[in-house]
Formats: sequence, structure tokens, C-alpha cells
Amino acid sequence: MSDPIKHECGIVLLRLRKPLQYYVDKYHTPTYSLSKMYLLMQKQHNRGQDGAGVANIKIDMEPGYRYISRYRNMEQQPIEAIFQKIGRKFEKAQKESPAHYMDAAWLKQNVAFSGEIWLGHLRYGTHGKNSIENCHPFLRQNNWRSRNLVVAGNFNMTNVDELFDKLIQLGQHPKEKMDTVTAMEKIGHFLDEENQQIFHKYKNTHSNAELTRLIEDKLDLQRVLQRSCKDFDGGYALTGMVGYGAAFVARDPAGIRPAYYYADDEVIVVASEKPAIKTAFECNYDDIKEVSPGHALILNKDGSYQHQQFIEPREKKACSFERIYFSRGTDPDIYRERKELGRLMVPQVLKSINFDLKNTVFSFIPNTAEISFLGMMSGVEDYLISKRKEIILDQKPSPDSLEDLLSFKPRVEKLVLKDAKLRTFITDDAHRDELVAHVYDTTYEVIKKDRDSLVVIDDSIVRGTTLEKSILTLLDKLDPKKIVIISSAPQIRFPDCYGIDMSKMKDFVAFRAVLALLIDHNKEYLLDEVLEKCLSVVNSRNQDNYVKELYAPFSYDQVSKKIAEIIKPKNMKASLEVVFQTVEGLHKACPNHLGDWYFTGDYPTPGGNGVVNKAFINFMKGVEVRAY
Repeated sequence: MSDPIKHECGIVLLRLRKPLQYYVDKYHTPTYSLSKMYLLMQKQHNRGQDGAGVANIKIDMEPGYRYISRYRNMEQQPIEAIFQKIGRKFEKAQKESPAHYMDAAWLKQNVAFSGEIWLGHLRYGTHGKNSIENCHPFLRQNNWRSRNLVVAGNFNMTNVDELFDKLIQLGQHPKEKMDTVTAMEKIGHFLDEENQQIFHKYKNTHSNAELTRLIEDKLDLQRVLQRSCKDFDGGYALTGMVGYGAAFVARDPAGIRPAYYYADDEVIVVASEKPAIKTAFECNYDDIKEVSPGHALILNKDGSYQHQQFIEPREKKACSFERIYFSRGTDPDIYRERKELGRLMVPQVLKSINFDLKNTVFSFIPNTAEISFLGMMSGVEDYLISKRKEIILDQKPSPDSLEDLLSFKPRVEKLVLKDAKLRTFITDDAHRDELVAHVYDTTYEVIKKDRDSLVVIDDSIVRGTTLEKSILTLLDKLDPKKIVIISSAPQIRFPDCYGIDMSKMKDFVAFRAVLALLIDHNKEYLLDEVLEKCLSVVNSRNQDNYVKELYAPFSYDQVSKKIAEIIKPKNMKASLEVVFQTVEGLHKACPNHLGDWYFTGDYPTPGGNGVVNKAFINFMKGVEVRAY
């Protein structure tokens, strides 16, 4: 993606289903689970580079021994930093007590992170402070094992204020108003209540020591989640561990955020992406299951598990951006879908170059658009096969003409190269724009000047800044006749509120295009009309998306054309066309991930409409804050 955006976090939950000594003996090392966790997190490092965290619980530790360990880190390579720190503990144990190093019982008493349950998190800080205190997992401590709670998640809530007020109504005194703390405290409250109900039920028939075990045996995590999450509005894959050895992964009722799991005789593992599980455990893709929307995977202390509904599922609206950009393309389904997104663009591509393949060069914006580029070129090849067949049957060409016809290949060049060493870390606009202009470089002397058209595909266009400030200027130096920018995703028109850093209306080049079109067509009055409607429902729980009314007067092609005008550099000589994927094409390519609210404004939860209306109010008032 030419406009990098921060996005969804990553989660990992790993449960050893057999006693620790089993793994020490079978794999000849006490670090079996440590290595697996490192691999699971490293294979998802694309999901969060602002920080990472790992927590571990030892089951059935004797009183007096620490049984919960947690490290969080915000260094440049947080995963490596965390696991090196944990690894040094094992190295020290091996060096100082080699006779005990393969003894699981001794390890659990003397070495941190030698427990049976692991929880890992990779953080992209979409909003707010990026401090160590914002890194997951979060820990809620208590002297009763069954009241200790460790939580991490890939989520954003649209109704944090409402949830915060509910905590106050419950009698709590929250220390921060943020969705992670609010979600944890809500779950923690009902976990406490579940503990208390069991305690009161059996306190007259059992001693306090017996009650501890009884509570752990009878505690119902499904009911805890049922009561905790009923007021949540957002996209979430929430993971948690309870101090005595149970754990859970709860997925939002619309299935917005991803969660996959795999179980065999030795492990149960949950991750945000399938390839991480496949790589770590060399299992078949068919054996990796999806946590269903509105369901929780509940792991019991004894190593058994259930997949249970905890809230009424809604129509599934899994995030389509997962397929377009976020998740790794090594997932075979995602790979096929991204190729299809590119292939579906071919009719529009051919039209934009007037079917002149001889004088067209194809390329892509590195590196995430490469798969859709392969799909586009596969579609061009299919077109050529069909055209050759048509010419041969209808025109019966001469041998020389036939040889030319059969040997013709579309021209492919790597025109855009990314300089990974240059990072746009400067925040003031003037100097940041200067750096943006040099993040990319190009390949010279491969274009027929003033004759060739360039077709360059990107997986999506959010702000258009990098195209305007860097890529188009570079490509124009090659002196092409025309440049066609292809987006394998539709026009991004509306803010996200479920985990992606796209929350301000003015950031979207599509919205800026509509503003310009409103002026061109003397329809600026619509801005005030929409603002009035948004203000009239600002405190309502159920709202319509009124911002859609600003796009309604204009066709898809009109918006695309205006976007091209906006991002075209002032001194650019070549003509420019920008072509976007259609929403229909997106759904055809990704039929199981129909979450398209950033393109259509059709939000899967009531809070989404409130967010887009609030974002528009903020824009009109010039307020630079997120809308949720």
C-alpha cells in the first residue's frame, strides 16, 4: 500500500494439553512452548510493530511461588527483545543447575515463563499514547487464583464512554478511559461475581481451602463472557487467561476481527492468521478452524475445550481489508483472493489503455500489491489467448503474422522500488513531504518516451499522499504518454472504528474529491444539511449514516476522475487516470469477508454509524480527534 496505515493487532494463545515433563522428555528441551510462541508471534509481526507482550501461567503451583509472568516491550524489535530476555532465564538455569534443567517440577518452581499457558500480543497503536502501559497483555491481580485475569485482544470498541459509565454504575473506579482497560474490568467484574456466587452457594458445606478448588472446577467462563460482552459495540477477538489455568478467546458477533484455532493431542493454539499456526505446527490447513462469530473457544484447566456461543451472532461482516492488505499472502485462500482482485480489474485496465497492449508497460507498487499484480497479468494473458483464437479463426493470418501474434507478450517491468532504509518519521508536514518524495525510486530507460502508457497497480489508496508526493512524480520522469493507477480495492470513503487507523474524514482522498465535486456542482449546501442531521442524533444510540448523502449525487467514475485531478502533481506532463475496484468485484473475490463499511458506509454495528457522523461533525468543526 502506497499510503501505510496502522491496523489490526495480533494475538496468540497457546495451551499445552499434557504435563510439562512430557514435552521436556519428547522434545529434549524445556523450551518447546517458548520456541513455538516465538515462531507464532514472529510470523505475525506484520500485525504490530509498536510493541509486544507475553504472559505465562503455571498450573497448580504451590502457594508461595509466583505463577504468573509477564513481559512487555516497545523497542524497535519488541518480539526479539522479549524472547531474548525470557531465553536468558533458561540459559541461566541450565548453567547454574544443569542437573535440574530437564526437571519440569523444578523449572516451574525456579524459572519464570515455564508454565503451560501462554498469551502473546502484537500491538499497533492506532490512537492515543504509545507507552508500555498501553501494551497488552493487561493484568488484573488478586490473591485468589480464580480471580486473576490476563487479557489481550485485537479490538476497538465504539462505545467506550458508555462502557466506562457502566463500570461506574457497578461501583468501580476505573483508572483510565480506554477500551482495553474497560473490557478487562468488565470481564473482571463478572468473573468476581461468578466466584462470589459459587462461594456463597457452598460456603456452609466446604472449608475455604476446599472452596478454592470447587470454584475453579465450577466456574463458568461462558456465562462470564455472556454477561460481560452484552454491551460491547465493536470488532473484537478477545483473549484471556484466568489464574487457575482456564483461558478463552471470544469473537465479536459480526466476526469483524479474525481468530483461528488448531488442536491436537498436545496443544491448543489460537492466532489471528492461519499461516502462523501452519508454520509453527506443520498441520494441514483444513485442520485450522475459525472461531465463529459470537462464539468463544473456552479452554478448561484439564486441557479440554469447547466452542460455545456467548452472544447472539449477527450477519457475518469479516474485515475485507484482512484479505486485501493486512494478513500475509501466504494463506492460500488470501493468495487466491488477492489474485482475483487483480484479475477482475482487467476489463477496466484494457479500456483505460484503449486496448493498446503493444505500447503499455505493467508494474506494481511494492510490495503488498505484487499478488494482485500477478492476478491482473494472468487476466491480461487470458484476454490475449481469447484474442489470438479470435484472430486465427476469423482472419487466418500468414505464417509471419501468426508468429508475431503468438510470440507477443505483455511488457512487465519493476518500475517502482521502495527504499526500506528511508522512514518518514518526521511529523511536520513540510519536512515529512520532502522525505515521502524519496521513499520510492524508479527504474529508468525502459519506457518508450511519449509513446508508452504505464499501468501500475496498488492494493488500495487511502490518502493519495504518497502517489502525489512521490510515485507519480517519479513515473512522470520516465516520459510516458499516460499513467494509469489501478487500485485493487474500492474507493475508501468512510472511517473505520473497529481496529484500523482510518478515523478522520479529511484523510480520505475520496472524501476530498467529493468536497471538490460539491463545489463544482454548487451543492455545498449539502454539507450544512448533513451536519444538521448528524448533530440532531449525536446522543442517539441508533443512527443512520448521513454522510452517505454527500456521495449520493455523484457517480463512482466522477469520484475517481476527481481523485486523479487531486493527486496529479502540478508539473506532471503525462495524462493520469485512476481506476478503482468495484464493491461488487470485491465481494466476488472475497465472498466470505463481506465487511465493506470503509467503502460503502454500511457499518455492521450500531456504533459505526455514530462514529461516521461524529467524524463528519469533527471535520466541519475543525476538530482533530478520533470520533470514538
